[in-house]
Amino acid sequence: MKHLTYHLKYVMFFVVMVIIFSTLGLVLVPRADNIHLNNETKETEKRIEMIRLSAVGDSLTEGIGDTTKSGGYLPLLQKDLSDMYPVDVFQIENFGKSGDRSDQILKRLKKNEEMQQSVQQANAILLTVGGNDLLQAIQPKIFSKMTTKRLESEKETYYGRLEKLYAELRTLNPDAPIYQLGIYNPFYLNFSDITELQEIVDFWNKSSQNFVNEQENAYFVPINDDIYQGIPEIEKSDDKKEALKSSDSSSLNDLISSEDTFHPNNLGYQIIANAFELKMSATKNKWLK
Repeated sequence: MKHLTYHLKYVMFFVVMVIIFSTLGLVLVPRADNIHLNNETKETEKRIEMIRLSAVGDSLTEGIGDTTKSGGYLPLLQKDLSDMYPVDVFQIENFGKSGDRSDQILKRLKKNEEMQQSVQQANAILLTVGGNDLLQAIQPKIFSKMTTKRLESEKETYYGRLEKLYAELRTLNPDAPIYQLGIYNPFYLNFSDITELQEIVDFWNKSSQNFVNEQENAYFVPINDDIYQGIPEIEKSDDKKEALKSSDSSSLNDLISSEDTFHPNNLGYQIIANAFELKMSATKNKWLK
């Protein structure tokens, strides 16, 4: 009986030790999927030395309306991307010029060697174009109805200019993705009863998007819906609402510069930076390498 008790104690001791070591094994030895996750984390932590972005375009690239005079949406986009991705330096070069149409941007591109070199070295090309082309198209008809036939004709002229601009960009850099920003209606809240203007802007944006969709490795960045009605009421703080109520210009777009009521203000440029960031993040495999 004593021997049986002794053996039972020995067996119980052995079972307890097995349980203890098994438990320690589960704790101390990582599971295979944990090892895989750790390796993935290390992969994502590998840093890229530099990403170059070449910004080409009109006043929206130049940053007109930005009270900080620091370049509109570009420094905001640079900060957003730097916070999101393991890149030591996001280098953005600004070649925006207020008032330029697509043909004038092309003319600068062909003459400016610094601009050419920037495009050649770019991991991605940011393009703002089309607004001044549309202004040129509608100004002669500003006091008369813009016919569909006339608008279609102006669209074809614009397409021809864009084709030449894209061809030059692709000659300089066949591989970098091109992100083209749409246009917005800055007068919607001021003249909301003039529905024709918004219809023209929508038509121009749709035409631009169709063109971009036909290009290789090019992406259209829509912006009108984010800007033309200002900040949605639900997103405004109480202070902002009170300020708007007490203003004589409560109907004005609070994303548009009060100086010219045409270009984005600082917050408007943040909206543009957000739009570029969303599209670039969705296609990061095209430039983040």
